[in-house]
Amino acid sequence: MSDIVTLKTRTQIDNEAAVWTWRLDSGELTAADRDQLEAWLREDARHRRAFEELSATWSALDHLPERASNDNLAAFARQERRYGLPRKGLWQTAAAAVLVLGLGAALWIARRPGMQVMSTAVGQQRHLRLADGTRLTLNTNTLLAVKLTPERRDVYLRRGEAHFDVVHDASRPFFVHVANTVIRDVGTRFEVRLKSDQDIDVLVDEGQVEVRGPGSGPAAAPAGRSDSGASGDGAGWVKALSAGEQLLIAGPHLEVMSVSPRQIADDLAWREGALVFQGEPLSQALAEVSRYTRTRIVLTGPKVASLHISGRFRTDDVPGFFQALQAALPVRVSRPEQGLVYIAPR
Repeated sequence: MSDIVTLKTRTQIDNEAAVWTWRLDSGELTAADRDQLEAWLREDARHRRAFEELSATWSALDHLPERASNDNLAAFARQERRYGLPRKGLWQTAAAAVLVLGLGAALWIARRPGMQVMSTAVGQQRHLRLADGTRLTLNTNTLLAVKLTPERRDVYLRRGEAHFDVVHDASRPFFVHVANTVIRDVGTRFEVRLKSDQDIDVLVDEGQVEVRGPGSGPAAAPAGRSDSGASGDGAGWVKALSAGEQLLIAGPHLEVMSVSPRQIADDLAWREGALVFQGEPLSQALAEVSRYTRTRIVLTGPKVASLHISGRFRTDDVPGFFQALQAALPVRVSRPEQGLVYIAPR
């Protein structure tokens, strides 16, 4: 397309960003090195975005044990500080891995004994396979940690969205920890999306899962109904979900919905790099599209927001989405400055 300029590849930029982030974190940059870094950041807007994304990811990883819902992860992190590599060594390992393997799309920030930490940048997806054969697919702007032991398998989702195709092993249960909620696999395929600390979606496309929440949280409601009351016991709430069911957690509210095979396919289309809309309001569709771009999208009025949109769009072609939007709806798309898009009535 005419507005895409081919310069360096994303892999090359991520590699350079990894090296600069490690060098800055090591404290070894001279004044001349800092001038070179500033020049590199100004050279291409993608340089700054990659550098900021990687720096933010590393900062989030620093606090992972503090916010994990399982005390074992915090204990593990303390062991890492006692026996593992120093922080500089971890970054050297990470940067070297990026340079040698060219991971690019999703950087393996560090590989520590017993734990793997993975992330994707805005607009990226990544397909991974764990040592036990379980397959993970990470959606845009996702950060998670995986800890595998002989007794159990734990995933800590810090942000974003991931789909799990779990290899069943009764002797090693599989858990996903997200905010204050724990999801236990019962031999299945399911998706978890963390919208905020109090807003979580769980969608099961095969098999069953068991979802547990804190004692102060809501009581699980029957399928198709919602419940805003607390369970009233210290053990917390428990809900079993089967294929074709989705659990929506929004603060103190729980809702379990039946989802058709077509809806499941549409909801999981992101794994194939696609977004599918079936008559959603434009405001809702744009909220989803905005997850895949750093561009700020502004709607200029309620009439525009209430327009409905249908179609299948590529997550890696947001400009193409705007072009299709302008062709299909009575709207005008303008770009008054870089990183900003206005959508107004035509």
